[in-house]
Amino acid sequence: MKSHFELNDTEFVQKFEDCSLEPSLFNHGAHLRLAWYYIKEFGVEKAIKKTCAAIKQFDLVHGKGDKFHTTITVASVKMVYHFMQKSQNSDFQTFMHKFPRLKIAFKELLDQHYGIDIFSNEEARVRYINPDILPFD
Repeated sequence: MKSHFELNDTEFVQKFEDCSLEPSLFNHGAHLRLAWYYIKEFGVEKAIKKTCAAIKQFDLVHGKGDKFHTTITVASVKMVYHFMQKSQNSDFQTFMHKFPRLKIAFKELLDQHYGIDIFSNEEARVRYINPDILPFD
């Protein structure tokens, strides 16, 4: 398999949750897709919890458990939710075509909310840090 898009949404989430998805397929776009699916199915607050739990588990199974980043994950879900409120797209690929900045300018979007470099901030990795420039809500 060359892309997570070869799976439908249900298959993708199932394989991710049971950790049978090939780790190389879990890229930034797949991360956004997981958040999009969970928001669609459960709402934003539960999506945050489910996304964090699923990625932590996947990281433990396929890595050393040290790649999960709390603030980036929560911020990702909140950004996906923000753009979902502006669209009624029923599938993820159409959603991403409408809002490509989520994929191609993700760091720049984060920089609009954070004055600190959350990517290298250890505290931001282990616990969610609220934006210090522009809130997500």
